[in-house]
Amino acid sequence: MGRVTGLGGIFYKAADPQRTAAWYREMLGLGGDWGIHFRWANEGGEDPYSLLSAFKADTDYLEPSTRDFMINLRVDDLDSLLAELEAKGVGILGRQHEDYGSFAWILDPDGIKLELWQQKGAAPA
Repeated sequence: MGRVTGLGGIFYKAADPQRTAAWYREMLGLGGDWGIHFRWANEGGEDPYSLLSAFKADTDYLEPSTRDFMINLRVDDLDSLLAELEAKGVGILGRQHEDYGSFAWILDPDGIKLELWQQKGAAPA
């Protein structure tokens, strides 16, 4: 039997897909022919992983976005990325440090909350 091997993508509606693509390219340096491409084989560090995780319907974790989802993006140097984003006028919604990584949150031009995550160590058991 076949098996799922990882996250293939996140697809969502945007009022102006070209504007959204330009924002991701200009603010985060991300892009590709059909959207943003991640090549996990190039990911360094200890036990790199991604999550597909459900939250309760009444969670406030996705706020201030009004969307029903959030996108988590792995980063290699959270502090320098946040400094670059702030210099470009992107508001930082908050920061948090855990044993397994550091986090920060921003909104994209469509109001989608992005969680920026710098992993520390292996995946939690």
